[in-house]
Amino acid sequence: MAGTANHDYHILEPDIWPLVGSISALTFTSGMVLSWHPDILGPIAGATVLWAGLAGLIATFFMWFRNIVIEAQRGDHTPVVQLHMRYGMILFIASEVMFFVGWFWSFFDFALFPTPLVYDAAADSTTSLFGEAGAIAAFIPKGMEVLDPFALPLLNTLILLCSGTTVTWAHHSLIHGDRVGLKQGLWATIALGILFSCIQAYEYAVAPFGFGGNTYSSAFYMATGFHGFHVAVGTIFLGVCLYRAYLGHFTPRQHFGFEAAAWYWHFVDVVWLFLFVAVYVWGGWGAEFH
Repeated sequence: MAGTANHDYHILEPDIWPLVGSISALTFTSGMVLSWHPDILGPIAGATVLWAGLAGLIATFFMWFRNIVIEAQRGDHTPVVQLHMRYGMILFIASEVMFFVGWFWSFFDFALFPTPLVYDAAADSTTSLFGEAGAIAAFIPKGMEVLDPFALPLLNTLILLCSGTTVTWAHHSLIHGDRVGLKQGLWATIALGILFSCIQAYEYAVAPFGFGGNTYSSAFYMATGFHGFHVAVGTIFLGVCLYRAYLGHFTPRQHFGFEAAAWYWHFVDVVWLFLFVAVYVWGGWGAEFH
């Protein structure tokens, strides 16, 4: 945690949580590998290592972020420190962009260079036709229905666009000292985020195809599912900001915690726009709608 000092930087006191976080991350990833290969130590050992690592990561999130909030309220986040924290958030969002680039890459690779397949609607699975005469490659097998992009996906697009407006409203209210507008904007954004998640869960429940079976369904669920996870994380992020707003935190000149949450939420909005156009509209073009 930071110590008080009359200069642009501040000296960090020894803190155990960065070390705990590093060990927990290694434990968590090791647990995933052991869970995928139960023949090494057994299924119980793999699950134990996995959950121990996850518990350590969650504890690190709570305690390390708590220390950062204490630093901010104590005045240790000088303009130089805030600038460096902004650089860190920009790099984090850049890493998230590359994460989604991987999913978009796989989606377009499957779509532009598909494997010849035959779709079995009863079994919701596909069979490869490599080597058979007259086989025609198709990203979406004939007979498979996809979700209508201008139904629930379009509604969710409008919801996220509105949430981007409400979080901007909250930000501008904070800058101008309107704490009532800050809270109202955050409440509206959180409500829209929860509504988006509920609609996406319903969309998954009524989808005419499952996760496996063919490359289209796998790429669809991985891309949209990870985006849904990011919406949930962003909603929690904004919920913490709302709680801090009620505690009297944030000032017009120092509110990096809220600013980071707003950046993250706008990133989630932009990714969804690409998903809507590429996965729902372009990806399902020419297929039968459910």
